[in-house]
Amino acid sequence: MGKLFGTDGVRGVANLDPMTSEMAMKLGRAAAHVFRKRDGRHKIIIGKDTRVSGYMLESALTAGLCSMGVDVLLVGPLPTPAIAFMTRSLRADAGVMISASHNPYQDNGIKFFSNDGMKLPDELEHRMEDLILSNEIEHIRPTAEAIGKAFRIDDAEGRYIEFVKRSLPREMDFQNMRIVLDCAHGAAYHVFPKVIRELGAKVWVMGTEPDGLN
Repeated sequence: MGKLFGTDGVRGVANLDPMTSEMAMKLGRAAAHVFRKRDGRHKIIIGKDTRVSGYMLESALTAGLCSMGVDVLLVGPLPTPAIAFMTRSLRADAGVMISASHNPYQDNGIKFFSNDGMKLPDELEHRMEDLILSNEIEHIRPTAEAIGKAFRIDDAEGRYIEFVKRSLPREMDFQNMRIVLDCAHGAAYHVFPKVIRELGAKVWVMGTEPDGLN
């Protein structure tokens, strides 16, 4: 296997090497080992876009992380900056976004964030690659209560909406604005219309019915 991480995480055609469920589970195990820097429970956030393969990769990543004793916080479909924000907000050890950005729906990717919500340093990506290629952590198999758990974070969307609204300049006024918004069935299809409406604009929305293939 060649270099696994590219300029923006690991990407490829979903269900083909390297973007398989098997690789996602290995990435989860390697990430758990890298981010376990202290005693006690650890937690890693996982978000995704609306691609059909997101469910498969989310499940595999979750299994890998939990198998190493790390708890997983699942926030569902949200834009990539929301995962960076939630990682900081919930004081997680790391965050993961399952997305291939502008690539076709057949593709997918896995991008990691450090606990500060920033892109993972190259040295940590290299360390994860080394762990995947070796058998160094194969023997680490927590049992019973040491196995990680997965939790759904139901208010993640609301938290991010409030953060976006607070981040805008106070003088920015959306009152009486009339906006046509095409969400392209993407990860912001729920969040963006709510933000604009709550800021006072009248919004006409399209592209808010993702089916995983659009």
